[in-house]
Amino acid sequence: MSERLLDVVDLGVQPYHETLELQRALRLARIDGSLRHDTLLLVEHPSVYTLGRSTRATSLPLPLDALRARGAAVEEIERGGDVTWHGPGQLVGYPIILLSQHREDLHWYLRALEEAIIDALAVFGISAERVPGKTGVWTGGKKIASLGIHVKQWVTLHGFALNVDPDLSWFDAIVPCGIAGVQMTSVAEVLPAGADRGALRSRIREAVVLSLCNTFALTARPLPAGELQERLAIDAVSGRPSFHG
Repeated sequence: MSERLLDVVDLGVQPYHETLELQRALRLARIDGSLRHDTLLLVEHPSVYTLGRSTRATSLPLPLDALRARGAAVEEIERGGDVTWHGPGQLVGYPIILLSQHREDLHWYLRALEEAIIDALAVFGISAERVPGKTGVWTGGKKIASLGIHVKQWVTLHGFALNVDPDLSWFDAIVPCGIAGVQMTSVAEVLPAGADRGALRSRIREAVVLSLCNTFALTARPLPAGELQERLAIDAVSGRPSFHG
């Protein structure tokens, strides 16, 4: 049996909307078969509040203009879930995965993402868990990672946001994920005493990628962002992506 690959693309810092358009193009390519491997985009966004399909008025104590006045973009998107924040200090991951090659089960996929993050945090001595009836990853009663997905023709879009060392006060302007009274935390905040804090972001990236590969039985293959852009040719008329090489 041939090795199944996960192309891992580190986009660095990139605005949310640009990354969303890239996800959509990659999903089309995965659906039509021109993208041959599952792909993971890793990114850090400038501050942005994203509103999923389940966002309620009660989750937004402030008007959208007031959120923008804080210096954040606001995006209404197709993923499941409520409102959340993305920004500096987060590791955001967008897996473009063909579930028909794994398991055609959305609940299984969400639980698998949660398990991968829980396993990655364990590498740093952080005991994390699920909370029954809620999506995401928690530690010490606080939420450390949020998940929201969208699936079309069994290809996934959107993904997870793990708080590594962000300014958590950005969450104060919303009701994160629509959960009243929720408290957010971060890897930096809950690292055990005496733990190595050096190169924390890069080490978290490595642990999450390894854990995702273990969970989905894939082998990571780094793919430079520039090479991805070169390989992805968007037809100006049809908007259909095709991959070469």
